[in-house]
Parts: sequence; C-alpha cells; structure tokens
Amino acid sequence: MGFFGDIVGQVFRAIWAHKLRSFLTMFGIAWGVASLLLLIGMGEGFRSGQQRQLKTLGENIIMMWGGTMLSNQGTLRPYQLTINDEAEIRTQAPDVANITGFIQRGDLKQQSQYQSAGGAVMGIEANYHTVRNLPLGKGRYLNDQDIKDRRMVAIIGKKSETLLFPNGLNGLGEFITVNGYRFQVIGVAQWIGRGNRDFDNQKVYIPLSVMADIFPIKGNNIAQGALTSIQYQPIDPTHNALAKDEVHKIVAQNHNFDPEDQESIEEWDTIKSQQTVGKIFTAMDVFLGGVGIVTLALGAVGIVNIMLVTVSERTREIGLLKALGATKTSILGQIMLEGLVLTGVSGFVGISAAAIFMGVLHALMGNSQIGFDPPRIVPWSAALAMGTLTLCGLLACFYPARQAAMLEPVEALRKD
Repeated sequence: MGFFGDIVGQVFRAIWAHKLRSFLTMFGIAWGVASLLLLIGMGEGFRSGQQRQLKTLGENIIMMWGGTMLSNQGTLRPYQLTINDEAEIRTQAPDVANITGFIQRGDLKQQSQYQSAGGAVMGIEANYHTVRNLPLGKGRYLNDQDIKDRRMVAIIGKKSETLLFPNGLNGLGEFITVNGYRFQVIGVAQWIGRGNRDFDNQKVYIPLSVMADIFPIKGNNIAQGALTSIQYQPIDPTHNALAKDEVHKIVAQNHNFDPEDQESIEEWDTIKSQQTVGKIFTAMDVFLGGVGIVTLALGAVGIVNIMLVTVSERTREIGLLKALGATKTSILGQIMLEGLVLTGVSGFVGISAAAIFMGVLHALMGNSQIGFDPPRIVPWSAALAMGTLTLCGLLACFYPARQAAMLEPVEALRKD
C-alpha cells in the first residue's frame, strides 16, 4: 500500500512539475468531452421535445380527414368522412384497436352569465379521451349515455373556464350557451401542452350526437353524417401500415376511388413521424459520437507525445530508480498511471463542465419551449466518453511506459 502511495505521489509531482504542459493537454481533452456531451445532449433535447409534443396529441395515433378524389370524368371532387365510414372501420379493420370520430367547428360563440369567449367546439364520442390526449382536471368525461340520450352537457378547456368564469370562479356544474343552446359543464380539462398555445385549452367538447343534430358541418354537398376527422390507433405501433391499408380500402370503397391513390387520402401518421424523428436523431447521435471519438483519439496522440517527452526528460531519474531496485513493472505502472490521471481528471472535468452548463440552460429555458427540451447528460454518451478516454489513455501510455521500463540503468544514467 505504501509502495502504491509512493507511485501516486511521484505521478502528481511529475504532473505538477510541468503544470502548463499538463494543463493544456487536460484542457484539450476536457473540451472534447464537454463538446461531445453538449452536442449529443442538444440532439436528445430535440428528440425528447418532439416526442413530448406528439404525446400531447395522444399515443400512436393515425389521423384521417376528408380529401379530394379523381372522379371517373377526370375531375377532382371533394368527399367527407362519415359516421358510416367509422362504423365500418371499427368492425372490418382487424388491425385497428381504437377509433373515434368528431366534428369540429370554430365559428360558434360560447357564453356564460359572466363572459363570452371564442374557440373551437367539438362534437366527440365517449371514447375520445382514450385515443386523443384529454386529461381531466375535475368532473367527468362524456359517457355512452350522454351520446345516446343527446344530453346537453359539455367539457370545457382550462382556458375556456378562465375566460367564461373569470376571477377564479369554478365552472364545474355551471351552464354555458353555444350559439344560444344551453349546456351544463360536467368536466374541466387540465392544461394541455406548454407555453402560450391556447388552441387546445380553449375548446368546448359536447356529445357528437348533439353536435351532428344542432351544429353539423356546413357547406355545399355535405354528406349525411359527415365528420371532420376519423382518428384511430393500431393494435400495435408496428402494425400502423397494415391498419392504414385496411382503413384506406374501406374509405375508398365507400367513396368510390382507388385505395392506392395516395393523393385522395389526407392523413397524418404520428407513429411514422415519431419513427422518422427518432432515426434522424439517432443518426445525429452516431455521427456526433464518431466525431467525439475521433477528437478523443487525437487527444490520445497528444498524450503519447507528452509521455514520450516525459520519459526523455526523466531518463536519468528512471535509470536511478532502476539502479535502486525499481522493477520494470513499477516503472511501467508509474508512467501509465500518470497518463491515466491526465485523461481521467480531464474527462471528469469535461463531464462536470457539460453538466453545469446544461443545468444553467435548463434553469434559463424553464418549461416554456415548444418542441425543444433543455439539453441533458445522456448516460450512454458519458459512458462512451469515459470508456473511450480510458482506452485511449491506456493505448497512449503503453508505448512510452514500455520504452521507460526497457531502459538499462547504466545507459540511462549516462544520458545527459
């Protein structure tokens, strides 16, 4: 133990004797480690931010809207999705797990006894919250009986409650009117999303059956039972392509167009979007990781040069140690330990600096950024940096250390 302590003491004395050279080497390695972690951390911030944004919509959703199809006469003709389309998809598409349809309009006026407000009004089904993200703050969701009995009830968004019931008034159980029709508030949603995005928080949700009767979609040649959108989840995220093929065939058959005609189908597959984003940022991580490894390898070349210079400068000292009985193993261990201390301390400093900088960014950014989370230390990148540093340190120090260990005491003591 005492022998090991002597070696460690000699290592630190040797590093301290060449402070500037040691500092510059350690600074270069620490800078490379910190840069690697920051770049990967920022990429992961973008990745998690995009994933979080998609989750504010719901988990693994495919959204479909009415589109424009090519008629037999060669002209473009619009079509709307319908309640009948939804019913057939529910019963005839085996790879579709959950499906919901809704009507949405943004031209309806909302009013309470205190204040009026604008915002979208949506006619939804009882299972809407199982497909789309609609966290409830208080009250209850719509149920099947509300839909069946065409009850005049509503769920309002958090911002809608603030506007319609000012000064902190509780909207639950109160009444509002939508274009003059009276609805009782049975639920108030939690805040959805982050920042100042009010669109989802200023919605009013009423039974789809009521919406279809009182506030159907307006326009020319609107189909019976027309819906704004049909949205569904596959039984497994990996079955999204199968689910879409089944849905396309049903909708195309009902509206008389070719299911292979992608121009006739307007949809957004959030599963595919998330997979694409994941692949992009994984590729970025691999690229940045490769750049970081090359940077650290170049730092290892610097360590080799420094260790060779160190051995050259300490040739007489090494010869004296061997003359006094120091073994090749102890000389090898001392030189290698010196290089490992340089790389290890540099890596720790780099990781600590990156963590502090990311912490400051997190404090400054808070939770108001849309689509981007603050960068964070990614455990695998820190492990990669330290593992690469250790390997580079061992490889970089081995040759100089072996050169020192192989010196003959007499020849070393003769060297000027």
